[in-house]
Amino acid sequence: MLGYLLINVIGILVFIGVAYLISKNKQQIQWKSISIMLALNLFLAWFLISFPIGRAMVSGAAYGFNWLVQTAYSGIGFAFGSWVHVKQMDFFVSALLPILLVVPLFDILTYFNVLPWIIRKLGWILSKITGQPKFESFFSVEMMFLGNTEALAVSSLQIKKNSALRNLTLAMMSMSCISAAIVGAYTQLVPGRFVLSAIPLNIINAIIIANILNPVKIKPEEDTIVEVQKEEKEPFFSFLGDSILAAGKLILIIAASVISFVALAALIDQLLMLIAPWLTLESILGVIMFPFSFLLGLPADQAFQMAQYMGTKLVTNEFVVMGEIASKVHSFAPHFQAVLCTFLISFANFSTLGMVIGAFKNLSDKETVNLISKNAGYLIVSGILVSLLSAGLVGLFVW
Repeated sequence: MLGYLLINVIGILVFIGVAYLISKNKQQIQWKSISIMLALNLFLAWFLISFPIGRAMVSGAAYGFNWLVQTAYSGIGFAFGSWVHVKQMDFFVSALLPILLVVPLFDILTYFNVLPWIIRKLGWILSKITGQPKFESFFSVEMMFLGNTEALAVSSLQIKKNSALRNLTLAMMSMSCISAAIVGAYTQLVPGRFVLSAIPLNIINAIIIANILNPVKIKPEEDTIVEVQKEEKEPFFSFLGDSILAAGKLILIIAASVISFVALAALIDQLLMLIAPWLTLESILGVIMFPFSFLLGLPADQAFQMAQYMGTKLVTNEFVVMGEIASKVHSFAPHFQAVLCTFLISFANFSTLGMVIGAFKNLSDKETVNLISKNAGYLIVSGILVSLLSAGLVGLFVW
């Protein structure tokens, strides 16, 4: 075990080193701030995974999301009684349909200004601790609750004011978020404690990696947050109706994405096996990603399996892999389970790249869009490194 722990530690340093090697401006990297954030994340990983109070907090949060999902089954059961509380619930029912409750709930919290208040306070605290600019800290917390495209849309006024280079940093950070609205879906498929631990780690790691890859010096007078003009709220039930419809669209988008990606992967496998019976998309991805998974402190056989899951997630999305491992994840070795589940908790994949670029096309000028499009590779690398760094930090405390 000691040898694998050492490899895990080396892996964390290698992931940061890779970001440094391809940094766009090595001289401007603020190593003091990076060191503070890395130390904070190391403490968070220990606190949430190994410390009793931290474990209790994570377990409580996971229980809360599972309780929400079980409550959602009441509504699902009313409409489709034969779909719930059966021995084997389908992925669509167990993981996706509860979104019809969770999304409106978070939208209600936004409507009554509860969620924006929490985001502002957490962003302010993060900025003070890490020394990072106010808006980047605010944005990283915003992504955790709202998701990437929603956080970008809410920040449209700031994005229009920012320089193209600063917006590139936001684009890199956007590859590593999730949306709190689908945390309940995650906890139905993989252990909730790793889901809830990965979320805060990803927030800070997104800032770390983006600020190494694309360090931007911000003058004190530029370190401001554009105030959004308050508009008159639409009637509550009109707002709630729109939220429920949006939740339904989100479910259909995720379901369509999973079905299409799984089918396309199967088609590619069939074509590859015409060349050689052993040749599959997963085996190719496993070879490509193996060095990175090995650096997470895994034995060779587990590292190759991890690499296949990593590659599949990047090419498709996290739900495809979660659906594949849901029935067997609890049988995995503890360290393998920890690093795999943590790695999966982000939107870092090629389809997210298109979503982020598309969002900036609607929100910013041509200079920003062109810069982000030219650096699409950096966005993908940013998402991968954040996921690897979070997995590596959690892995240090689970054996």
